[in-house]
Amino acid sequence: MDDHRVSFLIAGVQKGGTTALFDYLGEEPGLSLSREKELHIFDDERRDWAAADFADYHAAFAPFDGRARGEATPIYLYWPNSLARICAYNPAMRLIVVLRDPVARAWSHWRMEYARGAETQPFAWCVRAGRQRLFDAEPWGFHREFSYVERGFYGAQIAEALALFGAEQLLVLRAEDLKADPAAVLGRVRRFLGLPDGAAPRPREVHMAREMDYGSELTTADVAHLRAVYARDAERLADLTGVRFG
Repeated sequence: MDDHRVSFLIAGVQKGGTTALFDYLGEEPGLSLSREKELHIFDDERRDWAAADFADYHAAFAPFDGRARGEATPIYLYWPNSLARICAYNPAMRLIVVLRDPVARAWSHWRMEYARGAETQPFAWCVRAGRQRLFDAEPWGFHREFSYVERGFYGAQIAEALALFGAEQLLVLRAEDLKADPAAVLGRVRRFLGLPDGAAPRPREVHMAREMDYGSELTTADVAHLRAVYARDAERLADLTGVRFG
């Protein structure tokens, strides 16, 4: 087997604090992280996955020196076939997933896309009738920008991960805990990756929402609607991981 393979991934979720975690891990002397965050290898539909070549992937890291290699691309947990491709690449891969309350995540995601100009519709429409747009997308039912609601079905996504990888290969964290007590969360990550204890990190926040007029607010009706949409999946997530939101 190729000992140079990437051995761990921050595989989710978007708007969940993955950039902060990637920055924290970049200060760990026992790890070799990719030069840039979000390499987008396993969600790349242009690759020939029947005969995948990972030379460019490995070139995104410093020359191999024996340290564990890792990267962070938070769409991997959501994007179809990404987890199966990861498993085919390295069945021993360790996956770190940082989950954020799916309602707050959807709202933050929409604000990001609206600020970028990719989204022009109000949030209330996007999380209701606007979900139909995903059925005009390719791959069918998935969308990189408009997947505000769909990325929050964590129970289904974690179930897929557990069908491919052993439970000991998956670490599920909460974004809220990472923000409130980064030292404790980083301690869990170090243990998961087999690293020695280290100094407490300097708390940081990255990718703060842009200050502007978004033309929408997160209403109590929106929250109630999304809680209802997520209710069954939320129970599945709790059964699998013990994690609950709301």
